Amino acid sequence: MIRVLLVDDQALVRAGLHVILDSDPAIEVVGEAGDGRAAISRVATLAPDVVVMDIRMPSLDGIAATRALLASGAECRVLILTTFGLEDYVYAALRAGASGFLLKTAAPDRLCEAVHTAARGEELLGPETTRLLIRSYLTRARPPSATSIRGLSDLTPREYEVLLEVAHGRSNAEVGQCLRVGEGTVKTHVARILTKLGARDRVQLVVLAHEAGLVGPETQRLEHDA
Repeated sequence: MIRVLLVDDQALVRAGLHVILDSDPAIEVVGEAGDGRAAISRVATLAPDVVVMDIRMPSLDGIAATRALLASGAECRVLILTTFGLEDYVYAALRAGASGFLLKTAAPDRLCEAVHTAARGEELLGPETTRLLIRSYLTRARPPSATSIRGLSDLTPREYEVLLEVAHGRSNAEVGQCLRVGEGTVKTHVARILTKLGARDRVQLVVLAHEAGLVGPETQRLEHDA
């Protein structure tokens, strides 16, 4: 069972999310919280696998709460809920350590799918539209601040290629198709890249690559040989 904590300052929204998640037999909603401070306390006592976190809340917003949770060593993954018009919060949420985000207008089955995805630690960037939103905001939010990433020189040529593909928001299957290798091989490469770069998950790899200027509107994806 995937243990989920719902965090939103609106009781009706929490109730709706609860009903949706209850429809999935592999998901258990173990608790709710109405703001970020309450969320931090509930995580400590309930130890959820995934926290579904709203951004705008009183007392402590979702971004600050996410940052505090991960700084405390909590092992849960945070899925941020957002709406169109709040693009400026997306980058801050990723920088805080969120594993991804989902639009509140998404279909109900997308929520369950996103929770499963977050729990697995795989392909955390969500639907293609939100993936594009992340990439677009990252490239215009702040200019590249470094020409290299700590640990980047430790990557093999193939791992570097995989990093570039992941930074473009491609799934393991898509990376495998681009590089003409099996999906299992890609998973192994991604795991090694995460270890060498000290990154928590794929989302952090995207942030690191964009901030270092490895990918962006000016760059083009390398053509790879088998």
